[in-house]
Amino acid sequence: MTTIIDGKAVAASITGAIKDANAELQAQTGRKTGLAVIIVGDDPASHTYVGAKSRMAKECGFFSVQHTLPKETTQQQLAGLVHRLNGDDAIHGILVQLPLPQHLDADAVIQSIRPEKDVDGLHVANAGKLATGDLESGLISCTPAGATVFVRRVHGGDLSGLNALVIGRSNLFGKPMAQLLLNANATVTIAHSRTSGLAAVCRNADIVIAAVGRPEMVKANWLKPGATVIDVGINRVPAPEKGEDRTRLVGDVDFAECAPIASVITPVPGGVGPMTIAMLMANSVIAAHRASGLKVSGQLSKLISG
Repeated sequence: MTTIIDGKAVAASITGAIKDANAELQAQTGRKTGLAVIIVGDDPASHTYVGAKSRMAKECGFFSVQHTLPKETTQQQLAGLVHRLNGDDAIHGILVQLPLPQHLDADAVIQSIRPEKDVDGLHVANAGKLATGDLESGLISCTPAGATVFVRRVHGGDLSGLNALVIGRSNLFGKPMAQLLLNANATVTIAHSRTSGLAAVCRNADIVIAAVGRPEMVKANWLKPGATVIDVGINRVPAPEKGEDRTRLVGDVDFAECAPIASVITPVPGGVGPMTIAMLMANSVIAAHRASGLKVSGQLSKLISG
């Protein structure tokens, strides 16, 4: 029987452990985890995401600050704010909501964040630590970290002897996801738009992680029976059954087709999505502990590291 992973339930367990870790930090140091979120412009989706992140930070007991900047904000003004937050000892994590307005250089902004405060895990220093197998001193990109929690829950921390396929090679997800799987001893293949015979490649995989941005691309006949399938895609497709101009969310995996073939599968929505915010909070409390010369232990460490 196929197991459907409840991402909300897993994220809730992690959030509970984050609250405990933050309370322990406050008891030991007198300081809360500090998270600053920056949003530029008026994109509705970005404001929805930022609102959810800010609410979760407050729920976890963090010192949470949101900086909402107008669309006309200049590169210099944004850089100045990041610089001030870099030097603020009460702030342990800095998150810049992407995408930024087109006139701003997002990469320059991300790389200006001090690596130890880069709770999105996008700074080249954090990416480099992951690439070299240093999982102790860097911060890991949140969505791959969340997907890895699912994989560990199914297969444990050692993936020796398992073939893993990551469909998608983005810096945000595909590459760090592949590194995490490699660090867990899986044999890893990265597929992308130029991969020849993708279905055949997929059929050899014990673990399939789809993050390519193509609605319901992975079909049942692509899967090895009993595979673990983690769907990271978030796509809106027409839903005429709901009414004119209505849409619904689907992943990169055809869930209805693939669920009977897989042994474990994540739904969209309700799978990887909730984990992204949970891992952002986990990175923040980890950064706060490190800033005080401490290490996160107990239940949170067990949940996120297997």
